[in-house]
Amino acid sequence: MFWPRVAKFLLWLGRWTPVGPRPCVDRAVVIGAPHTSNWDGYWLLVYKVAFGIDVKFFIKKQMFWFPMNILLRGMGGVPLDRNDSRSAVRQAVDAFNANEKYLFGLAPEGTRSRTETWKSGFYRIAEEAGVPVIFGFFDYPNKRLGFGPMMTLTGDVDADMQVIRSFYESVGGHSPEKQGPVQMNRGKSRA
Repeated sequence: MFWPRVAKFLLWLGRWTPVGPRPCVDRAVVIGAPHTSNWDGYWLLVYKVAFGIDVKFFIKKQMFWFPMNILLRGMGGVPLDRNDSRSAVRQAVDAFNANEKYLFGLAPEGTRSRTETWKSGFYRIAEEAGVPVIFGFFDYPNKRLGFGPMMTLTGDVDADMQVIRSFYESVGGHSPEKQGPVQMNRGKSRA
């Protein structure tokens, strides 16, 4: 009970208002957007501890050295070899297939820098694993963070992205100049 109280105090100190109910499903892909700052990861971990939400997320495998690997795994980190982008989708889908309870979070922008498209990995993981997508968010201008709606993908990427876009258009990142449009990269990764 000590760490959740500390985390809730940190949220209060940061003037954050937690929004939305905890995920009501055992398995889902959780979007974390907009991702424009290193602070996003910090506040994600504080929120996660405050409310006891077990969300897993990728961290580059080079960070998993002893004793750092113990801390990272304890926070929900999963090592990822970033040299093969296709392995990320396969690794996440395999984890869903191996676990009855698995929430997997990722930032669709893939970087804290401005991008003109979201990477398609979150969509492909949810489709292949047969799990819904939960809209997690950091809204810095309004000091709100948490969970928005959950949706089951239809397979119609354009229609699904319109629903996602309509939610995120009112959410502001830490660094607005780094926040790009909410649209899918439809390049080779969707083939």
